[in-house]
Amino acid sequence: MNWDMIEGKWTEYRGKAQAQWGKLTDDDLDVVKGRRKELAGRIQVRYGVEKEEAERQIDEWSSRH
Repeated sequence: MNWDMIEGKWTEYRGKAQAQWGKLTDDDLDVVKGRRKELAGRIQVRYGVEKEEAERQIDEWSSRH
């Protein structure tokens, strides 16, 4: 899926993101507001993964939605 679509419809995808990454808080998702780089950063912090791994997870997740 085109990331611009996810960003534009973040209120719809927010719940799906929280289902995928349960450690992300509501505050995290408020800050993300659909921005991919911000989401990757939050995943890195909450899950202790490298940037490349966070990006891979986002790619995999976005391809399913």
